[in-house]
Amino acid sequence: MLNKIFRDAVHGDMIFSPEELALIDTPQMQRLRGIKQLGASSLIYPCAIHSRFEHSLGTCWLAKKIIQAIKNNLSYIGQKSPIDLHMERIIITGALMHDITHIPYGHTFEDERRIFERHDENKARLSYFLDSKPIRTALINQGIYHEVSSLLSAHKEELAAPFIYEIVAGTICADLLDYLKRDAFFCGFSQCYDERIFRYFSIVNGQFVIELQKDGLFRHDALSELINLLRIRFTLTERVYYHHAKAVAGAMISKALELAIEDQKIKLEDLFELRDDSFLYFLRTRSRNKAVSKLVEAIENRQLYKRVYFLSLQQKESYGGITLEDQKALEKQFYFNENDSRTKAEQEIAKQLEIPEGGVIIYCPSAKMALKEAAVPIKVDDQAPRSLRDFNNPEITNLTDKHRQLWRFFVCISRSYEDKYERASQLCEEIFGFPNMIKLQSQGQLSFDF
Repeated sequence: MLNKIFRDAVHGDMIFSPEELALIDTPQMQRLRGIKQLGASSLIYPCAIHSRFEHSLGTCWLAKKIIQAIKNNLSYIGQKSPIDLHMERIIITGALMHDITHIPYGHTFEDERRIFERHDENKARLSYFLDSKPIRTALINQGIYHEVSSLLSAHKEELAAPFIYEIVAGTICADLLDYLKRDAFFCGFSQCYDERIFRYFSIVNGQFVIELQKDGLFRHDALSELINLLRIRFTLTERVYYHHAKAVAGAMISKALELAIEDQKIKLEDLFELRDDSFLYFLRTRSRNKAVSKLVEAIENRQLYKRVYFLSLQQKESYGGITLEDQKALEKQFYFNENDSRTKAEQEIAKQLEIPEGGVIIYCPSAKMALKEAAVPIKVDDQAPRSLRDFNNPEITNLTDKHRQLWRFFVCISRSYEDKYERASQLCEEIFGFPNMIKLQSQGQLSFDF
């Protein structure tokens, strides 16, 4: 079998070997064609229908480019790359398969509503896909089954060197470099990083790092490009990943799944073979719960719930904002759902508003809104690599703070109950103990637009 060329809308021609094609052509990888990379974001950005399949191909292609860049950069200073052919095969295959365990709307269920464990933390799920006959056979034939399993489950200590994992799924990595460019492209944003960034990649003491010096001189262009990456990541988080309508849609899909699980009609394993469209159909037909059916129908017709109560982090001098301590308390109750606090609050609000089950949904993301890319290891002198965060650059500090401020807490209800919006707002203020920032803005007491 010969190499095969795939034409990609983002990277152009991408070349894959027979060994890679043996994995690409498996049913487990082909299933990813039906799982959108950005979940419910296509309800806001209609062209954002790119899938985890093309993202996986792109991540694999960029892993190859990173490996080659490291070889070139080390050769320039007279050093040999520590990446041997066996390591190279592990990195490339891990990049290709890094999303193989994803289920429909996976990040929504795992990171936002915490219905399931993260896809890379569930051993049984990883085994289901890696131990399927075509995948296992292909990996064993290539002699990399155990190493790829360790990489995909983030067991970095089991790998020969840290850079094997870091190139695929670290801070600035093949995964990030593909989805930043791909998500921006399909959401219609013109922002893009300069591929000059590849000239700064290196390996120091087994660690994948960004070199900010050349021939003993500090590389201002390298720092500027890293900051540009952080800006792109912030912009996509603000406008896409945490867009308020996308968050509402994700909360609705999650609530429908929760109700079906409560009825013992669906379990995690049922989702392993499903794609986005088949999942919604399966959810509606398997559950037979009216609340589930209404939620799925609302999603399919883009009848998104209305936010009636809203909180966000603000500076202390800004009237109406909540503190970090308040945020952590809300996270404990409504993100981790301690003692079923979120479920009970939703039920209580619905009961007092006389709204049917599923008509009220609380959205509370994790308080850990750190810009993880700012932690990328950099090399700037003869000392050991350190985090970019420690560089004490005002732009990096500002972007990191702004990213943390993107945290939002809200309650939304079905648009069928518009006459209950005002009562819902008052009720939420009583239950949660904070003034509704939607109301404060309408009264002119807040000067920003959320």
